Amino acid sequence: MKNKSTGNDEKKDKPKKGKKKIDAAFWVLFAITLILLFIAYLRKGWDLPLAGLVQGGNMFYYVAPNLFMGFALAGVVQVLVPTEYVAKLLGEGSNLKGIFIATVAGVLSPGGPYINIPLVASLYKSGASVGPLAAFLTAWGLIPLSRTLAFEIPLLGAKFAVSRFCASFIFPFIIGAMTSYLFKALK
Repeated sequence: MKNKSTGNDEKKDKPKKGKKKIDAAFWVLFAITLILLFIAYLRKGWDLPLAGLVQGGNMFYYVAPNLFMGFALAGVVQVLVPTEYVAKLLGEGSNLKGIFIATVAGVLSPGGPYINIPLVASLYKSGASVGPLAAFLTAWGLIPLSRTLAFEIPLLGAKFAVSRFCASFIFPFIIGAMTSYLFKALK
């Protein structure tokens, strides 16, 4: 059943009740953490692993607000933008147009990974295909306008920044197309 205000399926909008599924990535990170804590303990006793856990907690304390805002933004986008619109602009049938739109959006996106990764996940759940999403992430990482204007032009000069930007602009298209092809081939 469609939600009239968002255009999204109501079943997708509601969180699933019951046990939260922990995926394989969690268990891999958990195992690596335990192994490293054990190695740290063997090297310096309990002081080193405890210091590492405190440092990790401090890092989380400073990063948590950004993570929260990134997930909040992604959630709002997912319920605000109708899935039909996302699918039309960035979905399977969007082809080169979708990759172009996503590349421009990635170039213009000022946020860091705390904002952009949850945003991409939200767009994926809303019907965007992997090619445009890969193009977005590539453009955001490789040729962001905010970094070009704030750092590259002032520190390296306009000639370098424009040359690098123009030389790099093709890569989001290549990576978007290749990701789409490989994603389909791996199914």
